[in-house]
Amino acid sequence: MRVLVCVKRVPMTGGRIVLTDDEQEIQTRHLGFTISPHEECAVEEAVRLVEAHGGESLVLTLGPAEAEEQLRDCMAIGADRAILLRTDGSDWDPQSTASAIVDTVRAEEPFDLIMFGNESADAGGYQVGIRVAHALGLPVATGLKKVEPREGGVRVERDVGGARDVYELPTPAVLAVLEGLNLPRYPSVPGRLRAKSKPLAVSEPERSEQRLEKLRLVLPPGQGKQAEMLGEGPAAAPRVVDVLRQLGVA
Repeated sequence: MRVLVCVKRVPMTGGRIVLTDDEQEIQTRHLGFTISPHEECAVEEAVRLVEAHGGESLVLTLGPAEAEEQLRDCMAIGADRAILLRTDGSDWDPQSTASAIVDTVRAEEPFDLIMFGNESADAGGYQVGIRVAHALGLPVATGLKKVEPREGGVRVERDVGGARDVYELPTPAVLAVLEGLNLPRYPSVPGRLRAKSKPLAVSEPERSEQRLEKLRLVLPPGQGKQAEMLGEGPAAAPRVVDVLRQLGVA
């Protein structure tokens, strides 16, 4: 079994997100980088599938030279080799990204599965995996919480409001998975040492003409913090009791 996982280098989202002045990018000056949680699960699933059935797992990203760090992290948990489609670091639109991935897939074929995270943690476009599947003429399923290889195909499941949809796809197929598909392992020290010597191919894809225009990024409104004055001194005691009762702790 050969499995390709496509990941994206994104800013760590635990801190405060600030946009650039032109509202076109996330200000990354003080942020670390990682891959999306959905993609961590995709990499883990690819490694598990190859461990169980044999074969090869590859991880691919399109991004700046610094994205090698994320690829090495993926190889540290078990991916066999990596491909870096090196760019100048600017954010490509989904169509250009998909086009570069499709060219690489065609050069590396055949694959049984091509896996993506359901969406990236920064732009959240939900597009690249579907565009790749369409360009390659492959079946695609998204929002997946379970993946089971079958003879000549794959059985997948996704949550739908308290129940699950079940699909059976012929392979090769494109799968977009969600966080919670599995529990990704943490890279071990021996794994990180092995990852340093695993093969990592670098190429510089030609950027296709952009036909999608990004107008601007918008930060979602936060709830903010609110404080309510309950009173002063002993006079506040009845109000405090009322609040505790509302919270179910009194």
